[in-house]
Amino acid sequence: MKSTLISILLAALLASGPVTAEVTDSGVGGFTSVNEAVIRAERMDTWLAAINEINQWWNPAHTVSGEGHRLGITARPQGCFCEDLGDNTGVVHLTVTMVSPGILLRLTGGLGPLGLLGVTGNMTWEFADEEDGTRVTFTYAVGGYRAGGLDEFAGPVDYVTGEALLRLKAYVETGDPEQVSRD
Repeated sequence: MKSTLISILLAALLASGPVTAEVTDSGVGGFTSVNEAVIRAERMDTWLAAINEINQWWNPAHTVSGEGHRLGITARPQGCFCEDLGDNTGVVHLTVTMVSPGILLRLTGGLGPLGLLGVTGNMTWEFADEEDGTRVTFTYAVGGYRAGGLDEFAGPVDYVTGEALLRLKAYVETGDPEQVSRD
């Protein structure tokens, strides 16, 4: 039932704009999710919105606080995709392990509930010039141990990263992450 609901939600998400999403492999030891979209904007503008304005486009439902404005990315090696909870409290969602401004951001760690398990992952955001704007690819490769395996996490994680990319696309193109582009 849960996987059917996720499949329906993902299908609706993908029908909303030119985004491709795929779990490219999945097994008990891990999975890889790849999401890709063409955003109608210059590459550097897309990069800056993705990095500097994540607090505007990331879904607040996928935060600890429920408040997207608390998110930030420090785009330098050993920087942080963090959530500031105030009073010297917070969450490190992922650690920045590679930065090539305007081209690539690599984040390492277990996003969301994966951070509570014996797993890690590499999430890579790639930005490339396209005739119609910027091709953005989010790839998240996750591996490690979880009793019962990791394959059941592949669909939900792919959904969250696909939704994030669609919200980034809507934010860059319209200024509103809730406004899905209809191409």
